[in-house]
Amino acid sequence: MAGSLIIDNTTRFLEKALNVSSKRQGLISSNIANMDTVGYQPKDIDFKQTLIQALESRTSGKLAHTHPKHFRRSDAVEISEVARSGSELSPETVDIDKEMARLSENNIQYRTSVELLLRKMNMLRNTIIDGGR
Repeated sequence: MAGSLIIDNTTRFLEKALNVSSKRQGLISSNIANMDTVGYQPKDIDFKQTLIQALESRTSGKLAHTHPKHFRRSDAVEISEVARSGSELSPETVDIDKEMARLSENNIQYRTSVELLLRKMNMLRNTIIDGGR
């Protein structure tokens, strides 16, 4: 919703944070599920860098393409997964302790984003209820 006062930058930020956390959750779970698979390369997402990239894309609304010399803008933010380097992990093993730590960290990030979004929605609800009096 371009120009919406209800869906502001905070809401968009939290939406993108939830999307990145969700994708990272799937990758970490996949790493754990494949920990006994020979030759499996563990994958992960750099949460901070991916979120910065998503925020810089400014997907707040569609821009009109009014002139052939204007650049086209893509609203899709690509969340790229990367194989971890061999210095961190052996190329053929998944360290369950490190994966569980990453899973816990990602869970905290996700739950924090959800809590902030719920508080934002609660503030809007209270504003609507009090505004009607």
